[in-house]
Amino acid sequence: MYSSHPSQPKYGMGVPVPVAPPSHTSPYTSADMHGGRRGSITQWSTGLCHCMDDPANCLITCFCPCITFGQIADIVDEGTCSCVASGMAYGLLCFTGLACLYSCFYRSKLRGKYDLDEGPVPDCLVHCCCEPCALCQEHRELKNRGFDMGIGWNANMERQRRGVMLNPVMGAPAMGGMTR
Repeated sequence: MYSSHPSQPKYGMGVPVPVAPPSHTSPYTSADMHGGRRGSITQWSTGLCHCMDDPANCLITCFCPCITFGQIADIVDEGTCSCVASGMAYGLLCFTGLACLYSCFYRSKLRGKYDLDEGPVPDCLVHCCCEPCALCQEHRELKNRGFDMGIGWNANMERQRRGVMLNPVMGAPAMGGMTR
């Protein structure tokens, strides 16, 4: 039988079909951009091996992962450490083989900030075994949450303050558009 309440799943042909309540909003809101939604674990917007969802970033990460890492660290640290400084620290750590541990720390911070699921494998193992894939996934996650990864935290916050944001990607927040 069909449920009369709009927030309860409807059943037809033996398969439950969830129905969103009338007040349903996108899973990503402007509060998500700042880590504002707390209490529920959410899934990553893309999978670990979906690097070709953003081919330009995939190439950059393969040839110079310090650029991608610097962009991620700038956003995760909310501008307290610049993209260049973070990227240089990562690049120097590459020579010691400890860069994956450094980037693992930022993956954990990103997951904590946005309540992202760790998955079946710990963050450090993901970074030690699949460093480029992990960096690409983190970059896509922030991009899908409405950040312009090329301009850094401060410029993103200035755009948000002015009401100018990127077009939403894959369910990212619709936070205004360019206006005259």
